[in-house]
Amino acid sequence: MIRGSSLSGRQPLKYLNVPTKANFPFMNLISHSFPLSLPIKPYNALFPIPSLKLAKPLQSTPPLSTMDSNSTDTEVAYDLSPVLKVYKNGSIERLAGVEVVPPCLDPTTNVESKDVVISEKDGISARLFIPKTTYPPTRKLPILFYIHGGAFCIETPFSPNYHNLLNKVVSQANVIGVSVHYRRAPEHPVPIAHEDSWVALKWVASHVGGNGPDEWLNNYADLEKVFFAGDSAGANIAHYLGIRVGTEGLPGVKIEGIALVHPYFWGAEPIGCELNRAELGAKIHELWRFACPSTTGSDDPIINPGKDPKLGSLACGKVLVCVAEKDLVKDRGWYYKELLEKSGWCGVVEVEEMKDEDHVFHMFKPDCDNARVLLSQVISFIKQD
Repeated sequence: MIRGSSLSGRQPLKYLNVPTKANFPFMNLISHSFPLSLPIKPYNALFPIPSLKLAKPLQSTPPLSTMDSNSTDTEVAYDLSPVLKVYKNGSIERLAGVEVVPPCLDPTTNVESKDVVISEKDGISARLFIPKTTYPPTRKLPILFYIHGGAFCIETPFSPNYHNLLNKVVSQANVIGVSVHYRRAPEHPVPIAHEDSWVALKWVASHVGGNGPDEWLNNYADLEKVFFAGDSAGANIAHYLGIRVGTEGLPGVKIEGIALVHPYFWGAEPIGCELNRAELGAKIHELWRFACPSTTGSDDPIINPGKDPKLGSLACGKVLVCVAEKDLVKDRGWYYKELLEKSGWCGVVEVEEMKDEDHVFHMFKPDCDNARVLLSQVISFIKQD
């Protein structure tokens, strides 16, 4: 560890130009970066979750060699197994990040969870988590506003990995967790995920004064002590929210800090380790264009903070950036620290680098020693005064 601081279903695609194999070369990157969760039995949610219908298991899908080439319903334009498939009729089938677990009282961490609808029209929802060790709390608790990763394309707060992660953090940091379900690309291309997360944050802010729609937040949440956190694409969104609060304001809400785990930042010009990994870097470019077809490119301020003139407006006093030694986007995390320090932002930023690990390793090795260290870094960041 290195420290540096200055502190499914198939659904129609309305926006996707169906890619060809030649211009869609990042299957290995996605399957490496976002490994499958262990399959479990799905549950029936109490409310509809758009884009969350379970995809057919991979083994039940006919192999390409047996598909009817005259069929517009089953012909595959590009096979991104084991992550997703794009069909020539403009539909998509997610093969990863589709498993869901119900909210519950977790017996290991003694954290209770529940699902809430934020916007039924747009399919925005969240899973809330509250520690039950001392209940009701003797004082109001900080809020951890968490945004999941998955290249803006896969995963949800209801997946086993994210459900278990939030249980652990909420228990050990003694916070209320709000894990956001945003609409995902390519059906809903970036920046829809960012806008949905902003809507969810404003929903949280509606509880200022104890007059919001949720009793947990009304009774037990300290809206003057809010933390943002996310991994990969979720870290990208967490950064975006920090800038937006800093430029537009959010009355009654104070952002204490932002924890970015393996943030998905990029740029047109390679830096650091990217210089020696051009082929994989090209896949990152393509992945970004797939998620955000309207983008101006990899120097779009959404993906490249160095091109955002509002960077110095980040609405918090401290930032934690966690990077992994083998991760292609590692140096973007270190560069983000430099950018913040030069932007006029007055806070403190710290970078923690995990040796011998790759992108979002903690999501598929949650019980390894390094995953525990990473978790403790985030928890310490939240708890420190």
